[in-house]
Amino acid sequence: MHVIFLPQVTQRKLYPWTALVLLTTLNFLNYIDRSVLFAVQPLVRDEFHLSNAQLGYLTSAFLIFYMIAAPFVGPLADRYSRKLIIILGAIFWSGLTLLTAVTHTYGELLLRHTLVGIGEATFVTIAPTFVADLFSEEKRGRILGIFYLAIPVGTAAGYLLGGKLGPVHGWRFPFYVAAVPGFLLALALAFVPEPERGRFDSLKETRERGTVWGLARNPAFWTATLGMAMMTFALGGLQVWMPTFLSQSRGHSLESANETFGAIIVVDGIVASLAGGWLGDRLLRRYRSAYYSVSAVSMALGVPVMIVALFSKGPLMLPGIAIAAFLLLLITAPLNAALINSVGAHIRATAIAVNIFIIHILGDVPSPTLMGYIADKRSLQTAFIGPVIAMVLSSAILFYGMRFAPAVGTDKNRQPGAQETSAG
Repeated sequence: MHVIFLPQVTQRKLYPWTALVLLTTLNFLNYIDRSVLFAVQPLVRDEFHLSNAQLGYLTSAFLIFYMIAAPFVGPLADRYSRKLIIILGAIFWSGLTLLTAVTHTYGELLLRHTLVGIGEATFVTIAPTFVADLFSEEKRGRILGIFYLAIPVGTAAGYLLGGKLGPVHGWRFPFYVAAVPGFLLALALAFVPEPERGRFDSLKETRERGTVWGLARNPAFWTATLGMAMMTFALGGLQVWMPTFLSQSRGHSLESANETFGAIIVVDGIVASLAGGWLGDRLLRRYRSAYYSVSAVSMALGVPVMIVALFSKGPLMLPGIAIAAFLLLLITAPLNAALINSVGAHIRATAIAVNIFIIHILGDVPSPTLMGYIADKRSLQTAFIGPVIAMVLSSAILFYGMRFAPAVGTDKNRQPGAQETSAG
C-alpha cells in the first residue's frame, strides 16, 4: 500500500514544478530569439546593405504581427487544448528561427520576423494561463515572478549569444543555437499533463469574470491592463533611448552606455521579478488589493527617482536610473497576477490576448517613436518626460483599481476540492 502511495505523492509534488520549469525555459528561449537580432544588427546591415530604418522595421514588424495575432490565439486557447497550441507554436517559431539559414534577402528576413511574431504570440498568450492553473491563488505572484524571469535573463542571453558567436561564425549561427532547444522542449511538454482550467480559482465565474462580453465591463481587468500599458510605455521608451541618452547627453561611450544599462536591466529584472511576486503574495494574505497596491506604490515611488536621475549629472544619476528601473520592473509579477485573477479561467487566454494588444498599441509601439520626435524638436532629456507622465498615470490607474480587486487567495474563498497536490 505504501509502496504505491509514495511515488504518487512524489509525482504530485514534482508535476507542477516540472511544468513550470519547461514553460519558463520556453519563455527564456522566446526572449533569446527576440534579442539575438539586436546583437547582430551591424552584421545584417552590412550583408544586406540596409538603412537603420529598415533594420528597425524588422522589430516593428515582429511586434505588430505579434500584437495582432494575440486576439485570434486567445479564443482558440479558451476552447481547445492549451498544451497542444503551445507545442505547435513552439515548433513553428523554432522552425522559422532555424530557417534563418536560407534567408538571403531583406524581404525573406522580414517575412521570417513577421511569422515568428505570430508563432510567439501563441506562447505568450497561453502560457501564463497554464502556469496559473498549476499552483494555488496565494502563490501566483511568486510563481509568475519565476516565469517572467525569462524576460531579463533571456534578453541578456540573446545579446551575449549574438555578440559572442555572430562575429566569429556569422550572424545566422546564433539563431541556430537558439532554435534547436525549442524543438526539444516542445517534445518534453507533450508528456506533461495539462491542468484543469481554474482548478484553484476560488471565485465563481460571474458575467463580468466569465464571459467575453462581460470583459468589457470588468473594472478589475481594465485597470490592471491600462496600468500595465502605461508601465509598458515607460519601460519601452527607457529600453530604447536610455543608452543613447547616456552616450549623447551624459558623456558615456556607446559601448559603456549599453553595458551599463544592460547590466542594470538584467540585475534589476531578476531581483525585482522575484521580490515583486513575493511581496504581492505576502500582502495578499492581509488584503485583496495587494497586487494592485504594490504596483501602484512602486510606480509612484519611481516618479521622483526618475526625475532626479534624468536631471542629475553627478553621482546620483546611475543609482537613480537603477532604482527607477527596479521600481518599474517590480510590478511585473504582481500586475500579471492581478490580470489573471481579474477573470475566470474559461476566458483567461482571451483576456490576456486583449491585454497584449492594448499594452503594446498604447505602450512600447508608440513610445520610442514619440520620444524620438520630441528629442528632434527639443532634446532627449525632454523626451523622457513622456515615461515620467506614463508612470504617474499608471500609478493613478492602479490606485483606482484597488477597489475592484477580486477577493482571491484566502482559504474562506477556496472552492471545495481545489487541492494543490492534484496531478492534473
